[in-house]
Amino acid sequence: MRTISVYYLFTVITVIFLFVTAASAASTASNDAELAQSILEKADQIRFPRESFQVDVNITTTAPGESADMRKYRVLSKGNENSVVMTTEPASERGQILLMKGRDLWVFMPDISQPIRLSMSQRLTGQVANGDLARANFAGDYSATILRTDEIDGEKYYVLELIGVDRSVTYHKVLYWVRQSNFWPYRAEFYSLSNRLLKTSRYEDFEMTLGKLRPTRLVMEDALHKGEESVLEYSGMKLRELPDKIFTKDYLKRLDQ
Repeated sequence: MRTISVYYLFTVITVIFLFVTAASAASTASNDAELAQSILEKADQIRFPRESFQVDVNITTTAPGESADMRKYRVLSKGNENSVVMTTEPASERGQILLMKGRDLWVFMPDISQPIRLSMSQRLTGQVANGDLARANFAGDYSATILRTDEIDGEKYYVLELIGVDRSVTYHKVLYWVRQSNFWPYRAEFYSLSNRLLKTSRYEDFEMTLGKLRPTRLVMEDALHKGEESVLEYSGMKLRELPDKIFTKDYLKRLDQ
């Protein structure tokens, strides 16, 4: 009986130990995930304000042996679920408008009566995908974990791995460097579903805008074709009241350029 009792007691203690260990590991993982998501949200707030806003974006794309291609857009954004991207230059494409609601995206062409459904990952121009302009933040589309910390030029950075919440997001995976001291975004690497590196980006030229130092220049480089890059320059950012009716297909024709 004593042998059975000792064996039973040992089994109970083992089960309790395993339960406590598993619970502790789960709690640690949960805390790490919450920290990573918090870092991601803070970096998002550096890039763009939480409030509804308007910003103009000039995109210059260059490639070896080709003339530079320059395009201009005006972005209206309300949260991470509603945005409108209006082409303002070149003049031949003026009136072309992207509308995003949730993760649904349409393009309106002046000479076509009905909007056309698009994907976030489809190329808009150069190295820039539709979702790069239409989505104001990463936190709504990706689950974050902290891979490691890096030190670059004396500054420490969190290296976050972002995995898309579903296949409708712009990229399957993103590696994202965020400065520890102030949550400034530093660089990002964008990967396909097959885990192939598609392009890299650098966040540059931080300027005081709407009460925060924000990056006003984003350099996106093609990882597959050396020397091909698109430079996005942001200007004229301002808060703007944007009624919900703007973000409807029926309203697209009424938007002023």
